[in-house]
Amino acid sequence: MSGFIKSSVARKIAMALSAFFLIIFLLQHFIINFTSVISPEKFNELSHFMGTNGLVQFLLQPVLIFGIVFHFIMGFILEARNRGARAVKYVKYSGNANSSWMSRNMLISGIVILLFLGLHFYDFWFPEIAHKYIEGAPADATRYYGELVAKFQDPIRVGLYCLAFVFLALHLYHGFSSAFQSVGARNKYSPGVRKFGIAFSIIIPLGFIFIALFHHFNSL
Repeated sequence: MSGFIKSSVARKIAMALSAFFLIIFLLQHFIINFTSVISPEKFNELSHFMGTNGLVQFLLQPVLIFGIVFHFIMGFILEARNRGARAVKYVKYSGNANSSWMSRNMLISGIVILLFLGLHFYDFWFPEIAHKYIEGAPADATRYYGELVAKFQDPIRVGLYCLAFVFLALHLYHGFSSAFQSVGARNKYSPGVRKFGIAFSIIIPLGFIFIALFHHFNSL
């Protein structure tokens, strides 16, 4: 494992693979949440399934948590190594001349996203765990939509969510194409992949912002 961490190529590939995994989860999470705008009943149905299915709860959920932790740890390691490499450089590092603002500030956007995940877990995951395993409350397949709407009544919380999604867009904008480059996916499809990554990094965060604003203003 230590040899793996010390290998620059292996670190980048591991970072890319964890990014692909989290991108797939993000898309799935967005699709489920977007149903709350279209059909509260369908949102309740999907949320109840995700919250009670044994495969999701005891296999996929731990894998997801591990993926999140692993991705952020690898991100911090890569940033530390990159900063160390720039400290002993042969070619002068010159801001925008060598890289974009987003690539130079992936750590900042990552930290904001990590803080947001803490808020998101506090709002939804911890209450869910308490409801099922601490309080021992009976299953209620109709409660999810009401709980979601209740969280988005607070304008400060909605503002924090929207700000976090802006940083998510910035993180995805650079991270999507960077992940494909890290696994050596450079071919005739690269321009198309890059365009898809740009579209994904804009549409998905904007979609989450729309969901938050929709429920906030719809509850006034």
